[in-house]
Amino acid sequence: MATCYNFSAGPAMLPESVMQQAQAELRDWRGSGTSVMEVSHRGPAFMAVAAQAEADLRDLLAIPDDYTVLFLQGGASSQFAAVPLNLRSPQGCADYYLTGAWSVKAIAEARRHLSVRVVADMHEHQFTQLPVAGGVAFNPQADYVHYTPNETIHGVEFGYIPDTGEIPLVADFSSSILSAPLPVERFGVIYAGAQKNIGPAGLTLVIVRNDLLGRVSDQVPAMLQYALQAEQGSMYNTPPTFAWYLAGLVFAWLKAQGGLQVMAAINQRKADALYAAIDQSDFYHNAVQLDCRSRMNIPFTLADTRLDKTFLAEAEQAGLLALKGHRLAGGMRASLYNAMPEAGVQALIGFMLEFERRYG
Repeated sequence: MATCYNFSAGPAMLPESVMQQAQAELRDWRGSGTSVMEVSHRGPAFMAVAAQAEADLRDLLAIPDDYTVLFLQGGASSQFAAVPLNLRSPQGCADYYLTGAWSVKAIAEARRHLSVRVVADMHEHQFTQLPVAGGVAFNPQADYVHYTPNETIHGVEFGYIPDTGEIPLVADFSSSILSAPLPVERFGVIYAGAQKNIGPAGLTLVIVRNDLLGRVSDQVPAMLQYALQAEQGSMYNTPPTFAWYLAGLVFAWLKAQGGLQVMAAINQRKADALYAAIDQSDFYHNAVQLDCRSRMNIPFTLADTRLDKTFLAEAEQAGLLALKGHRLAGGMRASLYNAMPEAGVQALIGFMLEFERRYG
């Protein structure tokens, strides 16, 4: 089988060794004669898988004891509603950063449930910039402040964590979770869809500070209640067991690589290499301001957009997959999540140089 590198923004590639282990265990998991997909989620065997996955995640992120970890369904988009429903007070107001397409969706959903104030609107900059640290004033009465640390579509990433004082900070880390160490204690709620740096689609990770669990009203649907899910160990209903199992394999893989400090260095090298190739060329262009370029999602355009289809077709023939940019942004996009090896980035750079030589 020819070597292929999958640059998809999500669902994204998984580590090769994780896929091999899942393949080897698919029909006969741990000598049970069944697949992990077929065992009871409440049986001792799967409960041990769930416990180990949480323990490894807590170790990787150094999650404090006063935080609860939830393994839920519904994707990060369900959290656009769950966050306001769980955290709103009777007055119901929150501050939101608007920094890209996923912020837009989070704000639209939140407005169904409380009053939203946009504290930084980057739309006027075509989502190529972010507000400077300390440049935003928050409503002291806000129930929480929400931001998206990495915008997958537009390729912008915060280089800092907003200082919200006593106001709980909520973050959608879907596309950058586990890419580097993270001071969890700075946040009230962290959530992330799994399909980029955690595992397959179908699982959603939520990390919530325990003192925030008591805010929820009984009127909130049971499946969206953090407190109820915490009481039930994320098993109020049948959870996405196979995705949970695979996430556990990814957590173990990350620990075997040396942890998040090591991954952060690798991810920075990958991004630096690709940005250097783009910046040193007049044929390729990235529009994002230098100090807020994403390490995970790198969009770029060609000097002649008529070559886009040719670039994508030849890249696929070369085993460089899923490089088409999002429909809202156009152009190309290379997603460099944890599972993307440095060899894959070098292969892409080599292809780009050769493509420019032939068509530039």
